[in-house]
Amino acid sequence: MSTHAQSLIAQAEAWIADDPDPASRDELRAVLDDPAELADRFAGPLTFGTAGLRGPLRAGPNGMNLAVVTGAAAGLVRWLDAQGATGPLVIGYDARHGSRAFAERTARVATGAGREALLLPRPLPTPVLAFAVRRLGAAAGVMVTASHNPPRDNGYKVYLGNGLGGPLGDGAQIVPPADAGISDAIRAVGPLAGVPLGPDGTVLDEEIVTAYVTAAAGTVSAGSRDLTVAYTPMHGVGGPVLAAAFEAAGFAAPVVVAEQAEPDPDFPTVAFPNPEEPGATDLLLALAASSGADLAIANDPDADRCAVAVPAGGGWRMLRGDELGALLADALIRRGTDGLFATTIVSSSLLRALCAARGRAYDETLTGFKWIVRATGGELVFGYEEALGYCVAPDLVRDKDGITAALLAAELAAALKREGRTLADRLDELAAEFGVHATDQLSVRVQDLSEIATMMAALRAASPATLLGEPLTAAEDLLPDADVLILRTASARAVVRPSGTEPKLKAYLEVIEPVGDAPVPAARDRATSRLATLRTEIATALGRGA
Repeated sequence: MSTHAQSLIAQAEAWIADDPDPASRDELRAVLDDPAELADRFAGPLTFGTAGLRGPLRAGPNGMNLAVVTGAAAGLVRWLDAQGATGPLVIGYDARHGSRAFAERTARVATGAGREALLLPRPLPTPVLAFAVRRLGAAAGVMVTASHNPPRDNGYKVYLGNGLGGPLGDGAQIVPPADAGISDAIRAVGPLAGVPLGPDGTVLDEEIVTAYVTAAAGTVSAGSRDLTVAYTPMHGVGGPVLAAAFEAAGFAAPVVVAEQAEPDPDFPTVAFPNPEEPGATDLLLALAASSGADLAIANDPDADRCAVAVPAGGGWRMLRGDELGALLADALIRRGTDGLFATTIVSSSLLRALCAARGRAYDETLTGFKWIVRATGGELVFGYEEALGYCVAPDLVRDKDGITAALLAAELAAALKREGRTLADRLDELAAEFGVHATDQLSVRVQDLSEIATMMAALRAASPATLLGEPLTAAEDLLPDADVLILRTASARAVVRPSGTEPKLKAYLEVIEPVGDAPVPAARDRATSRLATLRTEIATALGRGA
């Protein structure tokens, strides 16, 4: 046996001796004679960053399990103590494998450290946890979820209260340097046998859910409620909360995809529980067609994202995240909402144009809602990112919220229906005014992470001089603040960056096509063609062309 293999076995045996979960101990013992498996599980600890923890459910330091969660919870509460944070720790969880056990262990670690722990009453959407942090004056919040990741994953997201997050970060996800501070505290925890476990904490009653539902329903204005909605929670936890919010707002109960209505951590009807993925919304669109719906809505499993589909050409079309973002912003502006509208550097530039034309403050941030809700230049009233995330009521939930986004989409669709129009019609009107803003993504998945650095370095060293036959007007390199390169022409843009959650390089593409006197569909066709060409050019620049 090699020295390396012996070292791995020694690490595994030491982990087994300290692991509080008998099932995990047995799982590791079963792979002690598999050097490759051990090497993967002990390649390093699961990294705690601004997205918290996320990884596969398995024993060992490079996975989500009770031992890793115990260490993370201990580090978090010790960091909160060191910062002088007052108030309880609020803990939410979804219906994934292990979520409730991880939440309950977090509560016991918190009470063992002398801090009050408040558990949400049942598996609930992430926005309810973010709401509870603000409403209950918490020091921090923990949400156990892997959002729209595959069934094998789980995760651990941390939110700060007003005391440490400040006004912009009250109920928002952590940002540097908090992530580094918590990570350092986790590494300093030591043997888990030394982590004191206290009582189970307090399980909150349904009042916190009722309060969220009432507040969410209050985000829509008076108007028509004549609307039939087809809906799927995609085997997640959003269904009952969305239904209650729709009822409280005066809408009829949505027609729900029966096969996906109940929480199921195995997500049996979808290959990947993300509304953006091909095929994920097939059952929803079939239900929308058969039920004569006016609108189709999907939440991801923890209901912080919202996807919308509209009737189009005799069938149904899923709106891109940028399209729904523009529609929701436009609806708020038409309602008279004034304040700051924000999105990210990878989202469509249509929101910038809309705000400029309507006299609204606008800001652009790095990717992620932790940055969007901290946008500057005014009081935030709306933020969105192209990955189906929308914050339509920052004073309620300072994070993306798929429930309130669904309500605002329904309000807009009902108002347009009363006028004999649809969301697609309103998109055409925006295109006629501002041009077609067509967006797409190019993803390059890699096996070796070093390939990403190589591609980024090559693109920086030899950026194309033109895109779509137009000279570059700007080549912005955001290093050292972010590993992002932005290439712009007069009518096109490519934003290239490594993914923050997956082993791939992503390019966010946009072309702007004026409509002129021709019909909008003709401009959309031109934009689609130019977008395909741009995709090919960027793939070639990354060394991945045909």
